[in-house]
Amino acid sequence: MEKTVLFAFRGDPLCFVHVLLNALDLKRRGQEGLIVLEGESVKLVGPMSESGHFLNPLYKKAKEAGLIYGACKACATKLDALAPIEKEGIPLVGDMANHPSMGAFIEKGYKIITF
Repeated sequence: MEKTVLFAFRGDPLCFVHVLLNALDLKRRGQEGLIVLEGESVKLVGPMSESGHFLNPLYKKAKEAGLIYGACKACATKLDALAPIEKEGIPLVGDMANHPSMGAFIEKGYKIITF
């Protein structure tokens, strides 16, 4: 089975929609696709978790499918996004100086795509 992790850095919702769509598409095709929120993307959790946000339906599908691996602990702290991330139950990841490690995914056979 192909394994891919999508590292989202940008806080632009129009970019992040592609992260969600691609992760869901990978799952539909029987492949493993995980999402890691890094950089400014951590600030999207609060808005997209609200029912009126245009990303909410895709976000909920991805979250319910277990596609959101986690959010960067350092970035969430620095960008004041901890509360919504914790409220949503998204794990904080910080195995590399409080940031998610791409190397750890590579060692497990994942391809990495950045957005």
